[in-house]
Formats: sequence, structure tokens, C-alpha cells
Amino acid sequence: MKSDNFPSSLDLWVNKGEVLAVVGQSGAGKSLLAHALLGVLPKNAHVSGQLIFKGRNLTLTDMNRLRGREIALIPQSMTYLNPLLKVGVQIARAAELSGVSPKASRRATMEALRRYRLAEETASWFPFQLSGGMARRILTATATIGGADLILADEPTNGLDKDTAGETLMHLRGLADTGKAVLLITHDIEAALSIADRVTVFCGGVTVEEALAGDFNGSGRLRHPYSRALWDALPGRGFVGSLPARAPISANGGCPFITLCQQFTSPCESLLPDLKSLNKGRVRCHHA
Repeated sequence: MKSDNFPSSLDLWVNKGEVLAVVGQSGAGKSLLAHALLGVLPKNAHVSGQLIFKGRNLTLTDMNRLRGREIALIPQSMTYLNPLLKVGVQIARAAELSGVSPKASRRATMEALRRYRLAEETASWFPFQLSGGMARRILTATATIGGADLILADEPTNGLDKDTAGETLMHLRGLADTGKAVLLITHDIEAALSIADRVTVFCGGVTVEEALAGDFNGSGRLRHPYSRALWDALPGRGFVGSLPARAPISANGGCPFITLCQQFTSPCESLLPDLKSLNKGRVRCHHA
């Protein structure tokens, strides 16, 4: 998959019953991936490669049909809720769009509210009456009421306090434990590791590493220098790493991390290696 700004180097998969965290800095291409899966890329985007869902290649027609039904998005902001409609109406509308009959949609809405520990009276509230945690639960209920098998969670903890963020993540873990496939898109690696089974690291629109969540434990299991720098730059690691505010992008089709990598050699500048298997993960690096 590529756009005008990103090379065609995104490569990942997510299985049912697991949480795959996609991590990286701002500008790495994480949300672009979600938009591609939903078929809502901007008109100037150029897509190549394959998007496979349940064993079949997805066309734009398929995406339009599956969006909100079998592939659902939990967006990162409560601004996605219509401020002029009661939340119960919005959840019921999502149920109807997913194929639930209008008659059954109210019952489904009440069940969704109970599932996420919200009082039935919440259905009559407007979005401005919700706390941050309640809004997250409403967004999750809206996205999952149709029984989607693939859940895309785009920065679901952004702007939340620690307790609310933890609650939100546990809801996602619970969805995976019921057999859903959950793609968690986030810049918060430490939070993602609390629920993720695997982690895919994006750098400048490129998948540079795929690792088990347990590889992020400080014992040197990470395979790519960008992954190690990203991990070391976190508060919990004492900020021992240093990275720019936005993910670097390769200008010559090589590794996007070359300007900051101490292992840089001339092939890194112009030749992007394939992802190769290494230590129960995958890495895209000439020196791994």
C-alpha cells in the first residue's frame, strides 16, 4: 500500500482472538493504514498490493459493504459522535446500518449499554453530557454493535487519564478474547503492551519490525535500530533514546531511519530490504 508520501512497504496481519498493536511516531502511516482498510483514503492516494480479509482480496466495493458491518472503527475522538443526536439514537443507527432490524435495534442498544456498564438512561443523553470514559465506551459500543470481526482502534487512549485509558484498553482486550481481531493503532507503546499479543513497528510508512509483545522488555530482543530507539525514548526507559517529533521519511526509497542510525551503510540509503524472519519475529534491516 502506498500514497504520494509513503512507499509501498506496509506489511502485517492480525489473527482472530488477538490484539495487534501498530506503533510508531506521528507521521509513520498508522492512521493511513486504518483508512485503507476502511476504503476511505483521500482521492489523491495511490494503492498497490493486497488487502486480504477472511481469505479474500478486498475491492473497494467489498470495503464499502463490510465497513461498519464486519470491519469497524473505534475512532480516537468523541467528536465523531453527532453532538445533536442522543447517544442511544446513534448506537441504534449503527446497529441498523450493520443489518439489525429497526425493531430489534433498541433492544440491541440497551444490551450494548449494559455490556459496557452504562446505565440505560445514558441512551437519552447527548454527547456533551458524557465523561471521557463514557464517551469511549459509547464509541466502542457503536463500533461493535453489529458484530464486526475486525476492530480498528485508532489512538483509543489519546487524551485520557491513566484509569480511563486502562479501562478502554481492557475493553479491547475483552473483544479479542471473544474471538475478534483487534488492530490497535497507537503511539503509546507502554499502554499497548499491557494488552497486545504482537507489535508491528512503523517508521515513515514502512513496516520495520514485527515482534511479540514480550520482546519489549529491555533485554535486547528488538531487532531493528528504530524499534530500539523508539523504546528507549519512552519515559519508562528514562528517555535514554532521542528521536525527532515526527517519523523520518526516506527520500531515496531506502530505510527511513538512515539519518539517525549508527549502523548506516550505503545500501541503506537506496535499497529497502525485504522483511525477513528473525527470532520469532520479522525485521526489515540490512544489518539484522
